[in-house]
Amino acid sequence: MLLYRTELLIKIERVFLAKIFTFKGKTIEELQAMSIEDFAKLLPSRQRRTLVRRGMTPLEKKLLERMRKKNVALKTHAREMIILPEMVGRRFLVHTGKEWFQVDIKVEMLGHRLGEFALSRKKVMHSAPGVAATRGSKFLPLK
Repeated sequence: MLLYRTELLIKIERVFLAKIFTFKGKTIEELQAMSIEDFAKLLPSRQRRTLVRRGMTPLEKKLLERMRKKNVALKTHAREMIILPEMVGRRFLVHTGKEWFQVDIKVEMLGHRLGEFALSRKKVMHSAPGVAATRGSKFLPLK
């Protein structure tokens, strides 16, 4: 009877344990210990080509240097920057073309680009037609 209860408790503990995030079988600690070239090998081909073959742009290199020096939210126009493991837990203000959008980097965002999380277009909200919008609007009563 006692053995059955301990087995039951072990099964219950397994259900309630937090799931550990892995990226292609690697934990976040292992990813942060990797070089950028090793991390790029785990990425899809488009991101891999950007990081390894073409290299980072001067704007992206400058952003990484500033990020390593300061522990504050950094403003950036580098929407095409690929999110690296060393950026996890940091906060960036990404420019959308009009305003700065706050992006908190999480482990699930690895390999994506900063611009994917700062939308530059807003949903179009149509309302009632305005005065002189159509010929039929001249019959609408004014408010």
